[in-house]
Amino acid sequence: VQLQASGGGLVQAGGSLRLSCTASGRTFSRYGMGWFRQAPGKERDIVAAISWYGDRTYYVDSVKGRFYIDRDNAKNTVHLQMNSLKPDDTGVYYCAQDKRPYYSGTDYLGRNSYDYWGQGTQVTVSS
Repeated sequence: VQLQASGGGLVQAGGSLRLSCTASGRTFSRYGMGWFRQAPGKERDIVAAISWYGDRTYYVDSVKGRFYIDRDNAKNTVHLQMNSLKPDDTGVYYCAQDKRPYYSGTDYLGRNSYDYWGQGTQVTVSS
């Protein structure tokens, strides 16, 4: 399995970015997807997740109402639309694929739920 993330960059506070992650190697539509963020000197933490079917999403409190995750199973792609960006959103963003096919529970938060990771894309928000 390979996950290719793209879309990061440098943006001023208040701006927007749209991250994309394209997967290959196993049936994309069977697996939930997540986006994680790792700020300098900090742990890699969940930002947003979406179920395999796309009917359920999860957001960490700090991004609710600003970030939106969606997926296009026909294109094996998951996106993270990031609006009203803040300097605290700075970090390397990683997409990840859930290791549990057709998972319908609510445990999307931990890194241990994901077995494949993209290479990361840097997001820098200047004040």
